[in-house]
Amino acid sequence: MKKGKQIYEGKAKILYETDAPDLLIQYFKDDATAFNAQKKGTIQEKGIFNNSISSRIFEYLESQGIRTHYEKKLNDREMLVKRVEIVPIEVIIRNVAAGSLCKLLALAEGLKLKTPILDFCYKKDELGDPLVSEYHVLALGWATAQEIATIKDYTFKVNDLMKKFFLAINLDLIDFKLEFGRYKGQIILADEISPDTCRLWEVGTGKKLDKDRFRKDLGDVEEAYKEVFSRVTK
Repeated sequence: MKKGKQIYEGKAKILYETDAPDLLIQYFKDDATAFNAQKKGTIQEKGIFNNSISSRIFEYLESQGIRTHYEKKLNDREMLVKRVEIVPIEVIIRNVAAGSLCKLLALAEGLKLKTPILDFCYKKDELGDPLVSEYHVLALGWATAQEIATIKDYTFKVNDLMKKFFLAINLDLIDFKLEFGRYKGQIILADEISPDTCRLWEVGTGKKLDKDRFRKDLGDVEEAYKEVFSRVTK
């Protein structure tokens, strides 16, 4: 697969065209950001870890009937993906109170929720990725009612599957972010699934093994990513 011109660079990834019009190469960077890019840094080999973690999880989800943009892992930092039109919302699902939910509702971190909470956020760093409702999504034409229903259905299924996946390697899935895209008229899962997009706490100890170590200056950031990589890919 021949790598063509760069068509997009985000906070954590770069997309390149290929000689196939429906396929792109997704490159994972070591750059790290938090608080809507107000905090910036580098996590050594993060791109390598996240590419492998995402590849393994996408393969698992595909095997369970979840359609994703993933085609195959190409090398340490690159995967081949379908070219999708990204829906401009982030879908956040929460199993345990942490992060912005605690700040918003003055909840204690670690409170187990009686049911998962699904939130939509408008994907816009300069606005702080604000919370929006289904009515915003519909009124502004970001997705149709049927697409929203599909996104919600996929998200809850992915949550159930990923909780089991991570629990098998002694990790609790606290919350995570998903992005979706349109591919040939269908909604599919896109972006990545990694310690950048998930909160993962070690079962028993509660040790944080995700980007919160960077956000909160907890130290041992590279070691946390490497530990998740080791458990996911063993």
